[in-house]
Amino acid sequence: MRIHRWVIGCLLLVSALGYSAFSLVAEDKKSDFLKPDQWEGLKYWNVEGNTVIGKTEVDPKHNTFLCSKKQYKNFEMKFEVQLKNGGGNSGIQIRSKVVDKAKFVVAGPQCDIGKGYWGSLYGERFGGMMKQADAKKINEKLKEKEFNTYYIKAVGKHVTIKVNDVVAVDDTFEKMPESGIIAFQLHQGGPMEVTFRNIEFTELPD
Repeated sequence: MRIHRWVIGCLLLVSALGYSAFSLVAEDKKSDFLKPDQWEGLKYWNVEGNTVIGKTEVDPKHNTFLCSKKQYKNFEMKFEVQLKNGGGNSGIQIRSKVVDKAKFVVAGPQCDIGKGYWGSLYGERFGGMMKQADAKKINEKLKEKEFNTYYIKAVGKHVTIKVNDVVAVDDTFEKMPESGIIAFQLHQGGPMEVTFRNIEFTELPD
């Protein structure tokens, strides 16, 4: 009986230590994701902790992005996002690539943020719309001028997007690249401001 209790005690200790180590690794991945030296873009961007703010005073005349230097494959991402006064257009590029380093122009799949397109998967310089979300369904919970919750999960060729817990996209895309950068978008067309806050990012196993 004593041996049995000792074995159980050891197993519980190992289990506790293993869980603790995993938690630390996960937290490290989240904190490393937004380190300023891991990102590049034009003067329009500001990164503070787990908040990213993009702002243009005049029309940049082209879509421009804050781009990760690292490439990612499978991941899960959660955040809150606000388009100031409900105007402008933004999005999150996934598995993408920089095609113009001087302007930080990007090509690849984009999780869209903007009136009429919230939650859609759009191919930025990548063939156009890949899957348009049901705007009527999204608008039932959308707060146009306030913060909205946004969720992205990419595993293999499957992408899930939710806006305020409403499923916007949940499908498999054969043209989905295997890996690539993640990038935050500022859209051309005039002055705008977008804020992403409470960003959580977790890499998922292959």
